[in-house]
Amino acid sequence: MNTQLIAYGLLAALAIAVLYAGITDLRHRKITNRLTGAIAIAAPLFWIASGLQLWPGIAIQLALAVGWFVFGAVLFRIGQMGGGDVKLFTALALWLEPSLFMMVVLLTMIVNGVATLIVWRGVRRARREGRKVEARSTPYGVSAALVMLVMFAIRYGPAVHTAFSGSSTNFA
Repeated sequence: MNTQLIAYGLLAALAIAVLYAGITDLRHRKITNRLTGAIAIAAPLFWIASGLQLWPGIAIQLALAVGWFVFGAVLFRIGQMGGGDVKLFTALALWLEPSLFMMVVLLTMIVNGVATLIVWRGVRRARREGRKVEARSTPYGVSAALVMLVMFAIRYGPAVHTAFSGSSTNFA
């Protein structure tokens, strides 16, 4: 069995889960423990399929997740990030190599900052026009989903194409 195809299938499942997290975060302002738990629990399957070694590979992933959780807990404590967002990024840290994870975090923060400015501008405009609007925060889950989909396309797109082209079935 081609473990590379299994790894890409697991990454596709991760992309779907993160997209679902973004949608539920936008609609309900909540990312469930069940979803973040499922993402975290599936990470060892990805480690096995991608051939990640216990040392230093898996140890690095675990350290990255713990480090992010501590940092995210501080962000949660000072009101800069929701608990579901912290748990989502912690689960993602189990999947993504450190450089890709940091890029996803950085780009998510930038995208979310731009989205916040857009929302803030709309609220200000509405208030100037005399409409009563409640200021709302922008959910990180949406930004994370957008960034993850773009980053996955850039990082894994060519490799997935090669993996499928090299197999007996050509999907191109």
